[in-house]
Amino acid sequence: MIYSVADAADLPPGTMMHVELDGRMIALYNYDGDFYATDDICTHRRARLSDGYLDGRTVQCPLHFGKFDIITGEPQNPPCKVPVATYPVILDIERLLIDVPESGQTEN
Repeated sequence: MIYSVADAADLPPGTMMHVELDGRMIALYNYDGDFYATDDICTHRRARLSDGYLDGRTVQCPLHFGKFDIITGEPQNPPCKVPVATYPVILDIERLLIDVPESGQTEN
């Protein structure tokens, strides 16, 4: 299902934001003008990645400092071992759209 989530201008390069779509928490990122989305919950512990730190294409969890690649979802260091799901982001004129599978399905 495709959701309209934000204006592109609301997410400048190097920033991230939290969005909730039908109960699913998603982190939306702007990396050098390109937009990406992952689950917003760290796979190691239940912390919101969007409350962490974005450095280039890596997001750092605020709880135990595990890192994930925002493009692939792959963990970059311990204690994280399980990837976060990733979702396609579409720039439609000035709106950001996220393609999120129906509940129970994951993109990654």
